[in-house]
Amino acid sequence: MSRPRLIRSLPFGLTALTLLSLPSAAELHAQRETGQTPPDQRLQWYEDHVAMKEPSLFKNLTWQFLGPLNISGRMTDVAVVEPKGQAYTIYVAGASGGVWKTVNEGVTWEPVFQHAASTSIGDVTLAPSDPDVVWVGTGEANIFRSSMAGAGVYKSTDAGKTWRHMGLAGTHTIPRIVVHPQNPAIVYVAASGHEWTNNEERGLYKSLDGGETWEKVLYVDEMTGVIDLVMDPSDPNTLYAATWQRVRQKWNDPRNEEHYRGSAIYRSSDGGATWEEVTNGLPEARHRGRIGIDLARSNPDVIYAFVDNYETLREAEEGETDSYGRPRGPVIKGATVYRSDDRGDSWSQTSETDEYMERLSGTYGWVFGQIRVDPNDEDRIYVMGLALNVSEDGGRTFRRLPGMHGDHHGLWIDPANSNYLVNVNDGGVAISYDGGENWRTFYDNLPLVQLFNVSYDMDDSFHVYGSIQDHGSRRGVVDLSQGRQRIPAVEWEDAPGGEGSRHAIDPTDPDIVYSAGFYGTIARSDISSEDQTTIVPTPEEGKPRFRGQWLAPFIISPHNPRVIYHGMNYLFRSMDQGSDWEQISPDLTHNDPDQLGDIPYQTIFAIAESSFDFGLVYVGTDDGRVHVTRDHGVNWTELTSRFPYRKWISSIAASAFDEATVYLTQNGKRDDDFAPYVWKSTDHGETWEDISAGIPSGPVNVIREDPKNPSVLYVGTDLGAYVSIDGGRDWHVLSGGLPTTFVHDIVIHPRDDIVVAATHGRGMWAMDARHIQKLTDEVLAKDLHLFETEAVRIVGRRFGGPAPGAGAHIFYYLKNGAEVSVLIRDASGDTVKELDGSGDRGVNVAIWDLTRDEEEEGQTGPVAPGTYTVVVTAGSASEEGTIEVIR
Repeated sequence: MSRPRLIRSLPFGLTALTLLSLPSAAELHAQRETGQTPPDQRLQWYEDHVAMKEPSLFKNLTWQFLGPLNISGRMTDVAVVEPKGQAYTIYVAGASGGVWKTVNEGVTWEPVFQHAASTSIGDVTLAPSDPDVVWVGTGEANIFRSSMAGAGVYKSTDAGKTWRHMGLAGTHTIPRIVVHPQNPAIVYVAASGHEWTNNEERGLYKSLDGGETWEKVLYVDEMTGVIDLVMDPSDPNTLYAATWQRVRQKWNDPRNEEHYRGSAIYRSSDGGATWEEVTNGLPEARHRGRIGIDLARSNPDVIYAFVDNYETLREAEEGETDSYGRPRGPVIKGATVYRSDDRGDSWSQTSETDEYMERLSGTYGWVFGQIRVDPNDEDRIYVMGLALNVSEDGGRTFRRLPGMHGDHHGLWIDPANSNYLVNVNDGGVAISYDGGENWRTFYDNLPLVQLFNVSYDMDDSFHVYGSIQDHGSRRGVVDLSQGRQRIPAVEWEDAPGGEGSRHAIDPTDPDIVYSAGFYGTIARSDISSEDQTTIVPTPEEGKPRFRGQWLAPFIISPHNPRVIYHGMNYLFRSMDQGSDWEQISPDLTHNDPDQLGDIPYQTIFAIAESSFDFGLVYVGTDDGRVHVTRDHGVNWTELTSRFPYRKWISSIAASAFDEATVYLTQNGKRDDDFAPYVWKSTDHGETWEDISAGIPSGPVNVIREDPKNPSVLYVGTDLGAYVSIDGGRDWHVLSGGLPTTFVHDIVIHPRDDIVVAATHGRGMWAMDARHIQKLTDEVLAKDLHLFETEAVRIVGRRFGGPAPGAGAHIFYYLKNGAEVSVLIRDASGDTVKELDGSGDRGVNVAIWDLTRDEEEEGQTGPVAPGTYTVVVTAGSASEEGTIEVIR
């Protein structure tokens, strides 16, 4: 542990001992406030994103999946085609990875819902009378730290082949969809509402025409939504709905306030036309948090409720912390199970008030809330928390079921065979054939990994690092040995850091890795020796704790790899690899005491140092402030008034080509503002130009400058990745092979010219950057340009013939679309192969599989090693190049 060393003192009681140039009140007042994005606007922006794909200059460039291959990610729901035994079809919902389907009980999976205005999924449901009718509710209702807003409901009538948007785009989170057992036109949708703001779209919706129109049949208020819904199988007009009053603050997890009264259970006996509250015997309203409900098919009089109970058990002990090392508040009952034997008229607590139940959901019971009753045994129930827990005595006692990843969110029980279970959790999918005693897990063939970020090292065959939701930190090698277009996906190994980490790797020694834990902790590791040293700066005795974001930023100085900057609510600098720290800024946040809560907020989130000038540093915070120092923190100038009001500063990039140029992005999702905010300054931040035009939608998560071409910029948003080749005047979508996904981070390897995108839900992807980097003004002025083709190795299958994907990738640029001829000639000038190449405006590709058009006598398989000529002709333009074929 090291304490920060103060670098100078000032009068007037300033605790941060540097000079700060503040904007005037008029400047702050002039900041532009933005409203919430209308639902129809979000849908239109997605259509604009789709429309950009076909004319993109780079539609022929393809992303390559890097993995990880050995883990999966958070799932929220599961639906199984019944009756089991006549089909082996299962649908699973990824929290931020779309919907996947297997027709062979998990041997293979395919994505069936991966392109939509949101691929965050709260629920997937099959119509009981027609399994080809599949409903998807977008928007994960668990609202757990990195959840994404949904965009309504979608419906497929052909088992997931095609989808149609069916409205309710303003709901944002949908935890449950229930379809009438005989009439698939009758559909109920539970909407739990916006994560961050109040909204009137919360409640329960009903459709009588298969989703063509909707009526809101249950509504409490703009803070209370419907979090669960069950239908009596013996009487489809009888419904039970659980409501949940909640909104997430930027500085607090969802929590109960003293005045909350909205969380309850309601019953309808007329198909939702009227409702009555049925809460007799439940905790009083102010103590009821999230509620999960289910009823017993074998006896519909029996209903269970799984309540996140805020009744105080005891005060926290001195020094007691929560799951993430934060000081713990009062200890609440938490997971509590209630049972009704009279259809909800009265309830009684069945679960014990003990340490087992207190720990069942950890310190964040609002993430869970799922309960299931065995359809053949009213006393056998399952509750989902950190583990999957089963009770065989109506909820009095529980035991954990072994053999699975943690954090459980969905369970299906076969009504024809209660021993057959399908579970989804933060690690993927698990199937049991013996009532949960043993599990067959699918953690390595569902690539739904939720990465927060990406970093790289400079090792031969470089590694990419990332922190992963509920999997800690991992790294994988980027293997270019088979060619830049044949980068294999690989299994990843453990790396220093936690699930909420950033990484910085010493560019002169790939064994030295800096990594974060939670909320600003930081460590230095030596991978070769497995030594790890905690180097987090700590406050002086009696001073308040420093505030660090979940993904607290730190960077290695581009001037000296021993120099590190680390951001909390202050900026710290170490000149000796973290052994000692200097505090080089005041509190750079608003530091509003009314916005200090359970979650560290008002913290630094983005740091960038100019590669031209040591000590020229830009800092951005999660509460929307931006500062620059040009003298190592002695003086700070605030730039905040130049930007929209209080938008999260998601990234800052100081140009490596011009000392005065800097780029910045803002993310407005926590205000339900989905506009793209991308800015460029050429005068150290004095003035800023909006360069977002052409990016159809935000939120924007990252901007990066290409290390080889100053005109090339990359941006990652919640819909995908974009590139500009003219400094931000125009943007092109990079969509080749990439699902519509949440691109949280992007890096470009400076030596190997590979752009890598970390997605929150679909793992990590790579693309060859050279055919973007080399589009200089000179190349763009030509009608045709043939890029240099890398040497290609003859790679054969075990039983002969070229390996799949092997061959020469021939890239060329066309100013305008044209018919293209691509010829391969040998050393004698004879034509070996005529190829089909794309003729689109922009970058094109033709692939030569290293075979001849006609086999010569006695020659089969690939061509002989040697130098071959490639001739590309488009209209009147023609260019030649060479291809080296090696063995």
